Amino acid sequence: MPDTATPSAPAVPPTPPVPLAALLAREDLALRQIAGPSRPDIVIHWAHTSEMADPYPYLLGGELLLTAGVHVPDAAGPDRDAPGRAAPAWDAYFDDYVSRIVAAGGTALGFGVAPVHDTVPRALVEACDRHGLPLLEVPPRTTFSGVARAVWQLMAQARLAELRRVTEAQQSLAAAAARPDPVPSVLRQLAQRVAGWSVLYGPDGAQIATAGRGQDAEAQEAMAGLARVVRPVVSSGAVRALPAGRPAPSSAADTVAGTHLAAYALGTAQGFVLGVASPRRDPGDNTIASVAAVLLSLLTGEHQSGDDVARSAALVRLLLGAAPEAVAPLLGAERWLVVHARADARPPSVPEPRAGGRDARGSVAASALGAALGSALVDPANGIVRVLVPADREPAPQPGWTLGVSAAVAPHDWPAADTQASRALARARATRAPLVRHGERTGLADLVPPAQAEVHARTLLAPLSDAPALTETLRAWLSLHGSWDRTAVALSVHRNTVRQRIARCATLLRADLDDPDVRMELWFALKQVGQD
Repeated sequence: MPDTATPSAPAVPPTPPVPLAALLAREDLALRQIAGPSRPDIVIHWAHTSEMADPYPYLLGGELLLTAGVHVPDAAGPDRDAPGRAAPAWDAYFDDYVSRIVAAGGTALGFGVAPVHDTVPRALVEACDRHGLPLLEVPPRTTFSGVARAVWQLMAQARLAELRRVTEAQQSLAAAAARPDPVPSVLRQLAQRVAGWSVLYGPDGAQIATAGRGQDAEAQEAMAGLARVVRPVVSSGAVRALPAGRPAPSSAADTVAGTHLAAYALGTAQGFVLGVASPRRDPGDNTIASVAAVLLSLLTGEHQSGDDVARSAALVRLLLGAAPEAVAPLLGAERWLVVHARADARPPSVPEPRAGGRDARGSVAASALGAALGSALVDPANGIVRVLVPADREPAPQPGWTLGVSAAVAPHDWPAADTQASRALARARATRAPLVRHGERTGLADLVPPAQAEVHARTLLAPLSDAPALTETLRAWLSLHGSWDRTAVALSVHRNTVRQRIARCATLLRADLDDPDVRMELWFALKQVGQD
């Protein structure tokens, strides 16, 4: 069955996962797998240390959980081979412990030997084998922090390789779109970049062009089926609702005979569909295919207004490497606001957002929001709709939406404004306000020379410079007057995570965060670094 909607999954960091085998291959760690499956497809998203007897509430899924066995109660006794020991109690403890890790989505367990345990308990080994959880023996000379650092190093390497691959693909696709035969050229580049094949379907379902190799009959038939799923029902140039009253999804995916298939609807009314097939799904494939879909949407659009042509030209120039300030005149404004919006409630007719998809409340609802704000520059993704609005069109609260609005900026500051809007939306959700603007009021901080304020801020916050999650948590917590629950909502984390991070901030800063003077000074500093 095509995958047009997936259930919500635990949040993962914006970095590729690390194969467990790559971590085991690090000679400096000397890790050894002693139980559980050892498949090459097992990956970890992060490393977490916990000595809790039940770590379930504190796991997000995808972790390599590290423990030295401090949590094992004395009543469990020594290992099962020791004389006089009651094996059932020992087995039951570890069986329950491992089952809870698996239930929480943990990927693997690392057990450090010494100083608490001389060896990995045999009952733990057997429990991991029963539940299919990889168990790693961490030698005494390897610290848990060293393992965590190795995970992040591998992630950084993978992320760098992914970004380089995506950037090169974007450049080659944009260059292909500028060739005399743009559609076949884009399809050829896309097939080459995903090591598979690509196809463009017309509104009637017929293949217009195709590129690449390995197009077996079964995969082609399945791809045509996916194209029918995402193609809007077009009548007299207008999109009609599907029989079930639901709009067609903008993308769909399936796997047939080991070939990964994906289909993307191009535009909203033309009925063109892009199909992409690859022997495997690598990080960045969806981004590369999305860039190709955007370019093909522009190339297949039959009727474009003057504004549409200007926006298309701006997009192509950006893809070809032009600076934002160079293309801004095509969009008709010199200063802009970035608006982040989240739907308060989802209508029954609108599908749930897909992981990595472009739908927030459906493309129609997102476009309607953009029209209400006075802009057609709308990006719905992962439940958030981002709108780029000319600064002279002041956004107003919109029924059914929660909005965060940035300061007015020039095009070269769009990324900073995007961050401002994201923080404003988080505060709006936490305070249940329909709209929050970044920096609505001036204060005493404006009287301090910016250069001096920045130096002071960076010096004060230096202990947190290597921990952006701590900095962002401190910022949200202070902005919400120390509320654990509202900060957890704003950051989409557990309230205990907020408590742990704030306690860590207090330790690193050597500050009493209950002192209002300390809070005021920290907030001043955070405001300064937040303006970068």
